[in-house]
Amino acid sequence: MAESVRLIIAMEDEILVIDDPDRGGPNVRTQLSSLAPQCLAADPSNATRLYCGTFGHGLWRSEDGGDSWQHVGGLSAQRVTSVAVSAEDVADGFGAVFAGTEPSAVFRSNDGATTWRECQGLDGLPSASTWSFPPRPETHHVRWIAPDPAVHGRLFVAIEAGALIHSLDGGASWHDRVRGGPYDTHTLVTTARGSDNLYVAAGDGYFESHNGGMTWRKPEVGLAHRYLWSVAIDPRDARVVIVSGAPDPWSAHGARRAESYVYRRENGGDWTAVRGGLPSARGTTVSTVLADPERAGIFYAANNRGLYRSDGGLTWERVQIAWPERFQSQRPQALIVTRPN
Repeated sequence: MAESVRLIIAMEDEILVIDDPDRGGPNVRTQLSSLAPQCLAADPSNATRLYCGTFGHGLWRSEDGGDSWQHVGGLSAQRVTSVAVSAEDVADGFGAVFAGTEPSAVFRSNDGATTWRECQGLDGLPSASTWSFPPRPETHHVRWIAPDPAVHGRLFVAIEAGALIHSLDGGASWHDRVRGGPYDTHTLVTTARGSDNLYVAAGDGYFESHNGGMTWRKPEVGLAHRYLWSVAIDPRDARVVIVSGAPDPWSAHGARRAESYVYRRENGGDWTAVRGGLPSARGTTVSTVLADPERAGIFYAANNRGLYRSDGGLTWERVQIAWPERFQSQRPQALIVTRPN
């Protein structure tokens, strides 16, 4: 029997659960209505255990791949803006869960989000006094958390906006942003185990590091739009990189002024805008892009016009699912692929 694939998209007011999107007539349903989902993560140690952070309603967990959800207790913060699970720190069948919040803080749980402790020290970093989220300049939040599969204990945390910081001991202590690194990181991905390669889509452009974030470079030739939102790369093959971007934040996130693009880069060459099969740039909110972790070369992109799939990133096709009209005015917040069976 063919392997079952499930995609979950966090929209602005609910999540969309899509079974077998590459087959005809996929099963589509919504969950967590009116809870303002912000972020999604899967536990690498358990394919059916998922987490969803919401803005104002705390953290939620699913033990059945997204069919049902339960509110997680014990986490004091209710504005959960990022969540991640470490594949390296697994105890009693649970991966270590990291939750990032607004205002910026990181919390860690080692028992499946039952008990939590705050990873202290963020507010003591030299750059902390400069952190500010432009739409709400009086505050800031943790936009992205990336446990590094290459180095045990290494954890990258993006503050929106102001710094990409990191820990070498699982959040017990922190190192501030480095000179020349990204300031406004939106997404950070890594490649396979044993690699120090990091790839960042940021409000201040595209960044790569090949030494674990000690130094950074900005290969941007051909990248005409440098407000970047999302980056995707095959975790086992770094030859193809996909990013989504826009002229500015307003055209990225607001449907009425939307204008967005998808770019592709191969073998370290120049960037090329890809359009085949994607909706018109005008009227399309910036895409959240994702590489399937199990199928080489398969990429997904979600925006206000729908869900799109590509084999290789050069051309795309719309996944034929029912797309509610209310989603036309929204930007997808997060996207994950799981295999619950």
